[in-house]
Amino acid sequence: MTTPHPGPHGPGALLRPRLPSPLREVQDERFARRGVRLLLKRDDLIHPDLPGNKWRKLALNLEAAAGRTVLTFGGAYSNHLRATAAAGRLLGFGTVGVVRGDELAHRPLNPSLARCAADGMRLHFVDRATYRAKTSPEVLGGLLSRFGHVEVIPEGGSNAPAARGCTALGRELAGEVDVAAVACGTGGTLAGLAAGLDPGQRALGVPVVGGGFLAGEVARLQREAFGGPAGDWALEERFVFGGYARTTPELDAFADGFEERHGLPVERVYVAKLLFALTALAGEGAFAPGTRVAAVITGAPDTPPQEPSVSR
Repeated sequence: MTTPHPGPHGPGALLRPRLPSPLREVQDERFARRGVRLLLKRDDLIHPDLPGNKWRKLALNLEAAAGRTVLTFGGAYSNHLRATAAAGRLLGFGTVGVVRGDELAHRPLNPSLARCAADGMRLHFVDRATYRAKTSPEVLGGLLSRFGHVEVIPEGGSNAPAARGCTALGRELAGEVDVAAVACGTGGTLAGLAAGLDPGQRALGVPVVGGGFLAGEVARLQREAFGGPAGDWALEERFVFGGYARTTPELDAFADGFEERHGLPVERVYVAKLLFALTALAGEGAFAPGTRVAAVITGAPDTPPQEPSVSR
């Protein structure tokens, strides 16, 4: 089937993404001693405010919103909320962020939420039970009554348009690698990446959250986006490190060492777990000699909030 692309004058084009994102090989003896080549797919360089899979997942969703206010969901450190707020500021549409944790409403905003607010996002805090039921007719109906005619985008931006948008990531890697690996939170990027790869290539997802639900989510997204299974993909679920946004001294030490080796600032919620997993898998002999493995770098470490840049 033909996958739609953001139109030449649509929101995605107006944001002026840098595409295709660079693909750069790095020399790392932990891979080289196994005869494996490691490449970094620098999706973090696509756009300064909507890096990586956030741009790819939002582009078609914003085109469908057609300038309406966008309402979406996320936790206190959600990259998706930040990206949506930035897109609203750059393109001039309203944004509402439904944030997990009503106790946060009475605390100073953390740097992530402060950036959302600076970009004009209206933050609406809900308790955790309500957040878990965010897709129920009751909760959605209450939100629509409160905020009016809005375009609702799910948590993490993962829906059928997002998966279709992420097929371009796979197409950019056609013929370049054997395995394309990405960290997974909600499954949308992996669903589209796998669909965009050529036959003979495979996609590997590294979940950053436990629970064992992602395989079902990726399959569901592929059914909704492509009508059924698409591409060769698998999950490696051993590297959650305690759950979403959690870390360990071992993971921190690994990320610090990777930064020193390769001069790449390593984002800790997603990218650190991805790179740790690939390094461990290479050490276990999971990749045959000669395998070209691409790690999709979906974001950079947080920086302090700054004054919003001028829309381009």
